[in-house]
Amino acid sequence: MADHYFSAEPGSADVRRTVEARIWGREYTFTTATGVFSRDRLDIGTAVLLREVDPPTGSGTFLDLGTGYGPIACAIAVEAPEAQVWAVDVNTRALELTAENAKAAGVADRVYPVLPDGVPADVRFDEIWSNPAIHIGKAELHKMLLLWLARLAPGGVARFVVGKNLGGDSLQRWLTEQGYPCDRTGSAKGFRVLRATNAGPSPS
Repeated sequence: MADHYFSAEPGSADVRRTVEARIWGREYTFTTATGVFSRDRLDIGTAVLLREVDPPTGSGTFLDLGTGYGPIACAIAVEAPEAQVWAVDVNTRALELTAENAKAAGVADRVYPVLPDGVPADVRFDEIWSNPAIHIGKAELHKMLLLWLARLAPGGVARFVVGKNLGGDSLQRWLTEQGYPCDRTGSAKGFRVLRATNAGPSPS
């Protein structure tokens, strides 16, 4: 059976290559591999998200949900030199690559590639960034998003990029219905860029 990029342990041979990407005016060379999401280039959705949203600066605790080989996590850590970035994925090969790419970008001390249960329970996020794995199915997607949105700090922001034909508009409505007011802040190449906020009290 073919690997999915959301496979925990890819069964394919670990064949590595590098891809070039320009993010927020900086040039990056990322190491990728078979068995991870978009191994041949920076995927279009992620590129749209990073182009439509200005880089964060300063301090804060960030989550890159579904990090893949880590382009979002690495770029945030580079742009925000006091930030702590948790890079979460279910794919262990992706986490290995994220660690390697964070080291190459000089931010390995502030990027933490972990499995979902590797984030300490008391960590709260000022921002969540994600090109979520829509193909896991709507029920699993909603479960995953609610799990992590509950860890968004009061006043925190979640940024998502979702294909219009994969339910970007309906996800915007659903997020608002769940108590995370959501606006569309960008639209390009068939993708929606969404911004959801946590206006409620801190979770107990």
